Formats: sequence, C-alpha cells, structure tokens
Amino acid sequence: MMFRHGLTGLALWAAACAFAPATASAQASTVAASPPPTEAACPDFLPQQAHCWSGRAAKGGYYWIAVPENWNGSLIVHAHGGPRTGEPKADDPLEDLERFSMTVKEGFAWAGSTYRRGGYGVRMAAEDTDDLRQIFWDAFGRPKRTILHGQSWGGNVAAKAAELYARDAEGKVVWDGVVLTSGVLAGGTQAYKFRADLRAVYQYYCQNHPAPGEVQYPVWQGLPEGARLTRAQLADRVKTCTGVGLPAAERSGGQKQRLADILTVVGIEEDQLISHLAWGTFLFQDLVQRRLDGLNPFSNVDTVHVGSHDDAALNAGVQRFAADPMGVARLAYDADLSGLIVAPTVTIHGKYDPTAFVTNQTAYRDRVAAAGRSDLLVQTFTDESEHSALNAPEYVAVFEALMRWLNEGVKPDVKSIAGLCENARARYGEACLFDENHVPVAPLSPKGGANHSP
Repeated sequence: MMFRHGLTGLALWAAACAFAPATASAQASTVAASPPPTEAACPDFLPQQAHCWSGRAAKGGYYWIAVPENWNGSLIVHAHGGPRTGEPKADDPLEDLERFSMTVKEGFAWAGSTYRRGGYGVRMAAEDTDDLRQIFWDAFGRPKRTILHGQSWGGNVAAKAAELYARDAEGKVVWDGVVLTSGVLAGGTQAYKFRADLRAVYQYYCQNHPAPGEVQYPVWQGLPEGARLTRAQLADRVKTCTGVGLPAAERSGGQKQRLADILTVVGIEEDQLISHLAWGTFLFQDLVQRRLDGLNPFSNVDTVHVGSHDDAALNAGVQRFAADPMGVARLAYDADLSGLIVAPTVTIHGKYDPTAFVTNQTAYRDRVAAAGRSDLLVQTFTDESEHSALNAPEYVAVFEALMRWLNEGVKPDVKSIAGLCENARARYGEACLFDENHVPVAPLSPKGGANHSP
C-alpha cells in the first residue's frame, strides 16, 4: 500500500476550512484526555488531494481520518464489523477506509476506529465510535452533518450508538443520520443462535470439536477458558469429518453424507461452513468466557432440526443446552436494540448475504415498528450474495439518499435510491442490483426458512 503526504499541519487545515464552531456538550468530557490527531500520509486509494490524520483515543482505540479536497462539509463516522478478536493495530482502520473509499471520493470526510480492544462488546464499541466523533469535532469543529455508518457487526454497534448517543444532555442532535450496511441488526441474543445450533449439529455428526481425547465442554462455550486452537486446526477437523477442503471426487461417502446433513439442517453453504464454525468457536469463547463470566446466553432446548437423512436420530442425539437467564440478560443489555431510533436511517443488505443473513432486516424492521419509528427507516435490498462489499454505486446511492432526506425533508424510497445508483454507475463501472420489491421473511434463520423453531 502506498501513501501520500497530507498537509503541513493540523492547525493549517482547520484554519483554512469554514467549519461551524464546535458545540460544547456533556460528551466532550469523555474524550478530554485524547491527544489531537496527527498528520498522516494518505493511502494511494484515496483521491490525490485528500488529507489524512491518525491517532489513538484516550481509551485505546486507534483511528484514521480522511478529508477530501472537495469536502462537502459532512462527516461519516464508521463502525467496523467483526468483532475482530485480535489486538488492534494502528493501521487496521485503513482496511475499512479502503472498502468505503467511495465515500471520500464523493466528498465526505471519513473517520474510523479500531475500538479500544478486540473481542465482543457492542456498548464498548458504540462508546468508542461516539468518542471518535467528538475527537473530530474537537479538532476540526462541528461539520454540517455527522453521519453514523455501521458495517456488519458494526451495524449492531452503530444502531446501538444511534440509540445511546442520538442527542446530547441538552437535547441537541449528535447524529444527523444513520446508514447500516449488511448489518447484524437482530441483536446479540438472536443473531448468533444459529451458530450455537451449528456447533451442536456439527458435533453430533463429527465428534471432533471437541475430539474424544480432549477436555469435553458444552459447545455453547466456544472453547474452554484458556484453550488453544487455531483456525487452521479447526479447518483440518472439518476436512476430516466432511471433506471440505478436498475435491468432491476425493471425499468418502460418509464425508459427503455428513456434509450434506450439516449444511441442509443449519441452512448454510459449503464455503461458509468453516467461517461460521470459527465464529462459533473463537467469538463464542471471547463472548462467553470474557464478557459473560461463563454464563450461557444460548438455548436449543426447543429447536427442532429438519432436513437430515434421519431427523429423529439427530433430534434425539444432538447436545441440548438451556440458556442462563442472567447470560441472556447481560447479552441483551449489551447488544440488543430497542428500535427507538430518532435519526433518519437507511439500510442496504444483499438478499443472499452468506454471513449476516438478510432476515436480520426483518428483526430490525419489526423492532423499529414496535417502537413506532417506522417513518424514520428505509430498507433496501440487492440481488447480491456478498457481505463484506456490495457494489460501490449502491453505497453511493444510499448515502446520497440519506443526505437528500436530511437536506430536503423528503423520505426516499427504494425506487429513488435505485435511480441515484444508476446516476453513479458511470463513475464506478459496477452494476446497480437493487430489488425494489423484496421483503425479508421471518423467522431469523440462514435462509429465512423453517429449519429452526422460534
């Protein structure tokens, strides 16, 4: 990755731009100890005359800020997905900046943080995201508009931040609008249940995670406290049991049958089996052992699995576990959403997203409706089977639609957003794949089907 040098100093840039004066608020004290951003060389995927800064917040999160020369006066504060379980590194936000660099090309300033630590913690990440907003406001003054953006698990983070920090203690608007892309919006107590089911179903068929000679533990733990296992070792176990990683012609009859049963019952595709098992291993270990004090937030007591070659045997023999009420309560407090949105919110989601299933949008839509806030929500869907990156002009369209909503007071619809995407196609050379008629279905399951009871 190549970098370009930015301005000669932070003060020079701030003095040269006509920012609105920063507004003092009760939230400023949360980041009072954070040093100001320092000038950084912009990566080469940004426009030539962009200016960049980086820094580390008082609570520990590393961040990057990018401002284009043709800045439109509005800021996007990005909440990244994951959760990333490793220790944060100073340049980690550059991956997110590159993925959404079209926002800078379209004239927005952008800021993104690693959060203070790796691992689970929606409220923690929401607080760090709001702190980054304040860091920008303190350094550069308050922008014309401040937009909150969440991707994947960061959609959960951003939706939580929009609820917790929508307005300051004096009632003044903090987040003008929200964009949620491929978001995990069902909340922690619902979004990960299928991975607990996957762990149980996989163990029924494979009996190697944990293996017979290892310490036995309930699969909802992910791994026992202090247990060591690498992703490569996990992949080897999956290969041994199901043949994933081998050419289909080299798989035994038993491997083919076990793989077909697991995929059909859980409702996932072969190329996602290892990644979902990894989340159900390493993320669950972090979530349960480090964030919930060992308490179980998952239950499969009433789950009825269907689609295998012998459903009766599977349902009789699969490991069963009941959630601890306190575990559920703690996870709900941290990660579930109330639907009490107060800022215009636009979402976009691939209909065939293999990682954060599109039925997350059903859960969020229903929660917002129950709170009486549907007038503030617009949901859009595309004919894509991608999670981490949809087509660039589609992102351009949802951000532009939100800005028009804020500036003109007219709520967009999917048709108008699709039209904005068509206008951006020539700039990015990618298709616009909005489905103007799609409505996500319930219940929350990988394919929106009936493989799991509610």
